[in-house]
Amino acid sequence: MKAPVAAVAALCVLFGGGGCGGSRAWPPPEVRDGDPLRGRLLISRYGCSSCHTVPGVREANGLVGPPLTSFGSRSYIAGLLENNGPNLRRWIRAPQAVVPGNAMPDLGVTEEDARDIAAYLFTLR
Repeated sequence: MKAPVAAVAALCVLFGGGGCGGSRAWPPPEVRDGDPLRGRLLISRYGCSSCHTVPGVREANGLVGPPLTSFGSRSYIAGLLENNGPNLRRWIRAPQAVVPGNAMPDLGVTEEDARDIAAYLFTLR
């Protein structure tokens, strides 16, 4: 198996076939410059998994925030922002600036990390 084919096959296994052989592009079109694999790891590193249930992220079964299942198919973020790459990166980086007093804390997420986390969340269809 050639290296690029092996890498795509590994991604298919990792994500349960999502994005492989279907109509979705990799990385997701909403965040073309993002790294979904890195984003998946960052979800645990930033502690998102303590509040959210996130498919594909180990021990991400939090019940404080909404489950992020099928996040890439949703229309809105926090019931307010259109679900697109720039808005999601903005929300991840500074949720208190978007909706002051909401339950999601500002975690000091960098722009690069927000991009990669967003790329992973958009793979969840």
